[in-house]
Amino acid sequence: MIEVDHASKSFRSRRAAGEVHAVIDANLTAAPGEFIAIVGESGSGKSTLARMLLGLIEPTGGAIRIDGVDITRMNTAQRKAFRRTVQAVLQDPSGSLNPRKTVGRTIGEIVRLHEMAKGRTAVYQKVAEVLDLVGLGPAEDFVHRYPQELSGGQRQRVLIARAIVLDPQIIVADEAVSALDASVKAGVLRLMRGLTERLGVGYVFITHDLPVVKKVADRVYVMKSGEIVETGPTDQIFADPQHPYTQSLLASELTLETLP
Repeated sequence: MIEVDHASKSFRSRRAAGEVHAVIDANLTAAPGEFIAIVGESGSGKSTLARMLLGLIEPTGGAIRIDGVDITRMNTAQRKAFRRTVQAVLQDPSGSLNPRKTVGRTIGEIVRLHEMAKGRTAVYQKVAEVLDLVGLGPAEDFVHRYPQELSGGQRQRVLIARAIVLDPQIIVADEAVSALDASVKAGVLRLMRGLTERLGVGYVFITHDLPVVKKVADRVYVMKSGEIVETGPTDQIFADPQHPYTQSLLASELTLETLP
């Protein structure tokens, strides 16, 4: 389980004296098998919180723990295990995939680095297995392709495959479907939700897309100006929002009929 315990993050301001408070006193938990969403407008602090969850930046206050261990105080072995346990799927698959590496090499290198399999045949079988899990099968149709030879939805599925090949417990997905067309988005969301049911992986899903949240999330955290202003089960948040900011977000909600 990931636990965010009164975590804050401030940055020095280049335009004015003082600091910019990106995240303020945030509390959050995420567990395997649970699909939680963090919602809010651009600049609300969602992505900064995501980067802290991934250990990419350290909080300036409070703590972030995984199974009770502060991620800023891990030893080498603990940090390696953390990198496998918590994975990321980001918004731009084109920028996250090396255009000079095939799909097979992109995933295979991760398998070898973390010693998930040894030998060319075993590595290929592991790559083929995970490609099939994300709907990119048969593997021989995709392992030799480069990112630019794939559609946007296929590239995003490769990113998901690269994440789940390490058998993570939690995936932090930052605007992971926002760049996709509606029909493609629906398919990727079905895949992500299905992996929760099949593999028990949990998600921290960062988005501003409320119709998506309503369809896939179990629990919602609402952020405004760096603060989590409301949290609760998805049905409760959408049926009876308590905070004025949540109410204003829902008042501007659009209906996305193409989602399952």
